[in-house]
Amino acid sequence: MPPPGETGQEALYLRSLSERHVPITVLLRDGESVTGWIEYFDDGMIRLTRENLPNLFIYKQQIRSITEAPQRRAPQSVISHPEDV
Repeated sequence: MPPPGETGQEALYLRSLSERHVPITVLLRDGESVTGWIEYFDDGMIRLTRENLPNLFIYKQQIRSITEAPQRRAPQSVISHPEDV
């Protein structure tokens, strides 16, 4: 018997990425890549939210892969002491 076509794991993974606002890189079938985070998804598409750029609705059939982007480290604040000034 062939395995079922739908295991539900895709939806669980996309929900996890969406809830945690994980930055991702989406590689499209035409070779272009876009980066952002998933704000919404359904059976046929994802909505990729991007900083300072238009948000994108991407059909899943156009996606080659989704990769979690490396987390950007927040800049460390510099603490100055009054005696140092």
